[in-house]
Amino acid sequence: MPFVRFQNLKVYKLAEELADAVWPIALKWDNLARDTIGKQLIRAADSIGANIAEGCGRHTPNDNRRFVRIARGSLLETQHWLRRAFSRKLITPEQTATLQKLVEQLAPSLNAYLSSIGRPPAGVKHAETPPNDES
Repeated sequence: MPFVRFQNLKVYKLAEELADAVWPIALKWDNLARDTIGKQLIRAADSIGANIAEGCGRHTPNDNRRFVRIARGSLLETQHWLRRAFSRKLITPEQTATLQKLVEQLAPSLNAYLSSIGRPPAGVKHAETPPNDES
């Protein structure tokens, strides 16, 4: 499996964008909100990119896929905490729309990346299988 620089992956950049968008919002909350929902939200959002990066450092496609699945779980956890923040009026409808747009881009991107792990890069053809002479 060729080494992939996680920093160059579109999916990683989207994960960073989501994590970076969450941070300044949670910093403005009062202590109770920051210590409960804020910390959980930030950890979940940061975990998406961290797991993509860790998976890239693994030497087998199966290990990489496992970490991308964990990243997908962290994305769902992030969505949960965003729902809690919205229902408790910690984020505005405008902030929610911005964050939701990022989530909606990241989810299919994570799934596509997961599907691509272990496949040859585009344009690389598989070697043809020789015909079976035992027929």
